[in-house]
Amino acid sequence: MKKAAFLMLLLVGVTHAGDSAPQPYPAMAPAEQYLIASAPEEIALARTAAPPSISAAAEVLVLGRHGYQSAVRGKNGFVCFVERAWDANFDDPEFWNPKRRGPDCLNPAAVRSVLPLYRQRAEWALAGVSREQMIERTRAAVASGSLRPPESGSLSYMLSRQGYLGDEEKGPWLPHLMLFLPHGAGAEWGMGLEGSPILGADGRPFEMTVALIPVRRWSDGSPAPAPATRHNH
Repeated sequence: MKKAAFLMLLLVGVTHAGDSAPQPYPAMAPAEQYLIASAPEEIALARTAAPPSISAAAEVLVLGRHGYQSAVRGKNGFVCFVERAWDANFDDPEFWNPKRRGPDCLNPAAVRSVLPLYRQRAEWALAGVSREQMIERTRAAVASGSLRPPESGSLSYMLSRQGYLGDEEKGPWLPHLMLFLPHGAGAEWGMGLEGSPILGADGRPFEMTVALIPVRRWSDGSPAPAPATRHNH
């Protein structure tokens, strides 16, 4: 079964932290390994997340030493950026894999309600916050009400033929859309049911759910293979 490349604050059918499964990346690598040396290269990679009709007018973020920074001003309310490994579910064994690069482009609803979580996670990681501390901070934020469910209609495009979504994929997975849902809302979409084209599963109560919908074309318009296996974010 394919492993998750990236998804913010989500656990989907994987082992819980505290289980004794071997961890190929038990700790964060030096910060430099997560950075892309060339800002133009990162901007170009981020734009491959969505068709040019969307990404050409989107704001683009690049990862600096303290978090994501705006590199290109947008016009359409979308934001494109390149996810890193720490954007995956907390129990992903590749949570600290410095090779991961996931072009992503969020729509305006996700920019308002989901992007702040991506930015916070990057700031935590680059500040040296451990995975266990991130879990506790996230749990506390949900309990206090400062972390709220994603807005209705929040989605993102991950249609890039480029990037590196994990050591199993060794490149991209399939072009897909991601729907950001409140925890427990997957059943309303038929998510994860046998024969359903909507993949995913609910995770922990303090994390939102993400539904994945594979599509048939990459952002450049070229055809993509049909999904042969499930893929967990």
